[in-house]
Amino acid sequence: MSLNHNKITTLAQLKAAGYKSKSIKDELRDNLREKIKKGEETFTGVWGYENSVIPELERAILSRHNINLLGLRGQAKTRLARLMVNLLDEYIPVVSGSEINDDPLQPMSRYASELIKEKGDKTPISWLHRSERFAEKLATPDVTVADLIGDVDPIKAANLKLSYADDRVIHFGMIPRANRCIFVINELPDLQARIQVSLFNILEEGDIQIRGFKLRLPLDIQFVFTANPEDYTNRGSIVTPLKDRIGSQILTHYPKSVEIARKITAQEADLDERQSESVYIPDMAKDLLEQIGFEARNSEYVDAKSGVSARTSITAYENLLSTAERRALQTGAENTMVRLSDFLGVIPAITGKIELVYEGEQEGADGVAEILIDDAVKSLFPNYFPKINKLEKKDAITPYDELVSWFFQGEGFELLDDFTDEEYKRALDSIPPLNQLIKEHQPDFAKEDVYFLKELVLWGLVSYNKLSKNRFSEGYQFKDLYGSFISGL
Repeated sequence: MSLNHNKITTLAQLKAAGYKSKSIKDELRDNLREKIKKGEETFTGVWGYENSVIPELERAILSRHNINLLGLRGQAKTRLARLMVNLLDEYIPVVSGSEINDDPLQPMSRYASELIKEKGDKTPISWLHRSERFAEKLATPDVTVADLIGDVDPIKAANLKLSYADDRVIHFGMIPRANRCIFVINELPDLQARIQVSLFNILEEGDIQIRGFKLRLPLDIQFVFTANPEDYTNRGSIVTPLKDRIGSQILTHYPKSVEIARKITAQEADLDERQSESVYIPDMAKDLLEQIGFEARNSEYVDAKSGVSARTSITAYENLLSTAERRALQTGAENTMVRLSDFLGVIPAITGKIELVYEGEQEGADGVAEILIDDAVKSLFPNYFPKINKLEKKDAITPYDELVSWFFQGEGFELLDDFTDEEYKRALDSIPPLNQLIKEHQPDFAKEDVYFLKELVLWGLVSYNKLSKNRFSEGYQFKDLYGSFISGL
């Protein structure tokens, strides 16, 4: 029902307008039904969940369930919970001054009941916008029952000269104050078991107990919990009776394709407008960046139970553009383009976001990050050029023989970090077999991206052990794989 909230300021006007009370779960359900009927998108800006998580979440809302979103970090669990606000009515009426958003037609608190008894139809009404109907609490070991449920307030008792036997001395916690709202508890397993127990009655029976006061408050709350499965074994667990009271548990997941991952990164990356305008990033570079995340999730060096957050790609993308931007500023260029060698700049974004297993610790965080970049290059390489087999017949001819021979006969090839775009292009153009390889296998490749492609060839041949790559203080050097050994004899 749509009411003119600007004109309704008293209980009498609210009744005259035909307002009927509705629970928050019915609100969510009714508004979701309308969106589904109209074919409207329910959870905008969440990619990759269209056929998995979102249908399950919609079913849970239609079933009026409290919800637990279970998944590894960086899987948009909190974002989904926040987007549920869009399924609420735009405004709801509350008794003015109520701490717990009392429904004027169904008052619960002593304050609201006494105010309505005193003023009757002249009881003042306020309107609460849906944006204000979301409360969130990160579960940490120091959270107390008083924080969530409430406690006796001795200062209030002293100021109002009330006995501790009077329920007006109660200070309501976050959950009662979130009445008629969506209440999210993030990382539920981190909540101590005894605190989880305090939620039992709220979820099922609807009453709360505070310091001996048993208040029959049928709180109207849509609970959404988030949890990481790693927490179930490492930092705590969800107690069984609480899990039993949560209607639906929905498993989230990471993007299943590079295309979806790219959409998420493009949407979430926080870029300066000048950065976006001055730095060109080839499509292949975007694919390579997302592939690093996929490699990390399957890497023997990375703890799979901990997961690799989508934030890894987002911050790496920001670092990648900043690396190119910094070079442009140093060389005085107005514009530049991302190079594969710029991926050295994303290493800090990777190392801070992955948990390593013992073998990874032995390699070192930076070493693992470099391995992941090389693995991503290796995975992307066959999409553009003939596959390089691990084992090849003796004297077999391959498309890369001339290029490898060019390096064997020369003294190596250097790409310096501070090359201007002109110097960078000139250096890559100076390798005739590389130009011929591109011409034969990618003749129609976009001109603005072809230099990144050339670099991909060099890095790819390194990852397949056809060339060697060495990092020095000012850039990279590519050489024949065995040349350095021969020259040292």
